[in-house]
Amino acid sequence: MEKWLLYAILSMLFAGFTSVVAKIGLAGISGELGLSVRTLFVSVLVLGFAAIAVPLQDWGTLNRHNLIWLGVSGLTTTLSWIFYYKALKIGDVASIALIDKGSVVVAIFLAWLLLKETISLRVIIGTLLIISGLVVIAKK
Repeated sequence: MEKWLLYAILSMLFAGFTSVVAKIGLAGISGELGLSVRTLFVSVLVLGFAAIAVPLQDWGTLNRHNLIWLGVSGLTTTLSWIFYYKALKIGDVASIALIDKGSVVVAIFLAWLLLKETISLRVIIGTLLIISGLVVIAKK
């Protein structure tokens, strides 16, 4: 198995756990407070990981381009998390998680538009199936 595929599968598994344990953690508190506490944990854990895994000389390779685009990514992540937690507080985990994972359709489109990645017939069919699944799940 290629390393990227293993990492993607592990990401998928942890993301699945994240939604369920977050819903449990929101009991009796607002989604905004839950998101804030979770983000504190994420910040500490990621900074600890960076202290261990990122060599000091790598920090010197950061440039303005990196900072701008990673900052935009941080902004979009923040907005995603805010709305995800608002939805999670009042809705069903299964529906919210599936709709959230519909972001793959947005990512495929943006990768084609901005990164000039090729979209094959297989990807188009998969994307249409994802959209179909989202419509089925989202309909009440």
